[in-house]
Amino acid sequence: MGVVVGLLLGAGVWCLWWSWWETPSGRRPGVRTSRTRELLNQAGLAHVSPSALLGATVAAASTTAVVVLAATRSPAVALCFAALASLAPRAVLRARSRSRQRALRALWPDVVDHLASGVRAGLSLPEAVAQLAERGPAALREPFAQFARDFRASGRFGDSLTALKDRLADPVADRIVEALRITHDVGGRDLGRLLRTLSAFLRDDLRTRGELEARQSWTVNGARVAVAGPWLVLALLATRPGAVGAYDSPAGVWVLIAGAACSFAAYRVMLRVGRLPAEVRVLR
Repeated sequence: MGVVVGLLLGAGVWCLWWSWWETPSGRRPGVRTSRTRELLNQAGLAHVSPSALLGATVAAASTTAVVVLAATRSPAVALCFAALASLAPRAVLRARSRSRQRALRALWPDVVDHLASGVRAGLSLPEAVAQLAERGPAALREPFAQFARDFRASGRFGDSLTALKDRLADPVADRIVEALRITHDVGGRDLGRLLRTLSAFLRDDLRTRGELEARQSWTVNGARVAVAGPWLVLALLATRPGAVGAYDSPAGVWVLIAGAACSFAAYRVMLRVGRLPAEVRVLR
């Protein structure tokens, strides 16, 4: 009997000691994994894991290498096109992310107007945010519907806002969410004025950015045509056995490496010159 009491007492003391320490929820993701996760969220693919993107990259590179090798019988050319194909999934993901951000940029003023109307009508902040699942723009109803489900399940407005911000992964959403969080935590009567000012600012920014993007889109398109031209010529030359054999020599391999490096550097420089600066998420 004494042994049992001693064991129970020891287990109780151990449980009390253990409760003072935070248990790790799992291994923290690396910087690259976090960036990939954020890029997937910005592209509207929150259900896709970073490992799936890595698998798509490996599959694209492997398939391209096998196809080009079977068509040209040149390992150097096959590896070169495989390296280019490995960049395709992330490039498509970035293009989808930019397209989605442009679409959301046009919707945020309406979202802010709905929030201002709800606050002016006397709704509480959770109710004003949750109503966007029914009255907000169609493209944003699902994230706000998930917010409503999270808030009904937990009752924690701050945690539900954090989950909403992670799902949206947008700089404008970060500002709106933090404004709502501060107002909910410390109170204040200037939320309606703040939302109206933010709506006017977003509309002015949307109009200005649209004009600049229309004028500078030719630079980005020119960069894509310029970088694709040499590789299209190489693909045509690869259909001739006599021409493709020259690239299997050491000098030919160095030509391919130098061409790939020059194409990559020139493409990045032209994109940096022609693309407007992206808004950074400083309130993530």
